[in-house]
Amino acid sequence: MAEKTTSQDAQYDIAAVEFGDAIDRLAYAYERDPEKRKDLVQDIHLELWRSFKIFNGRSSVRTWVYRVAHNTGASHVLKNKRISQNSYLNIDDVGEIPDQTDYLGTFERIDQLDQLMALIQRLNPVDRQIITLYLEDLDAAQIGDVAGMSPGAVATKIHRIKYKLSELFNQGETDVQRHTKP
Repeated sequence: MAEKTTSQDAQYDIAAVEFGDAIDRLAYAYERDPEKRKDLVQDIHLELWRSFKIFNGRSSVRTWVYRVAHNTGASHVLKNKRISQNSYLNIDDVGEIPDQTDYLGTFERIDQLDQLMALIQRLNPVDRQIITLYLEDLDAAQIGDVAGMSPGAVATKIHRIKYKLSELFNQGETDVQRHTKP
């Protein structure tokens, strides 16, 4: 019994190191509030640790981590849907700005990232999962493994989501308090 726990702990430790930054980014796609996002990251890590008790290697560790992270993120959104108040991110939530001479350009990029994340958070959970995994550089086959879809269906959805986000972004449709989910 202790041997299985050690294996579970070791698998989690390796995955947490390798995918920790990706988990943080995925949590950012699911939760705008910095404090709630910290809780979500902790929940993802807890569920990931628990999940290695049943992990049997039929998928890659990467696919497993993203699947656990998505399921935990989707559950978080559903759980908080009734009480969640959408709020804008401010500069403090983004983190430190790199030391650059092009401060205006840096602020514009941060603003564009905030706008993009606001749009992604408005998507339905499946589309949010797909585009977030796409932004994590997973290919259509890997995304399909996580989402339970064929690679062709994933590629089609990515194309449609990118088009939809582009249209909304160019129209300035990021005011999530003014709009309901599409």
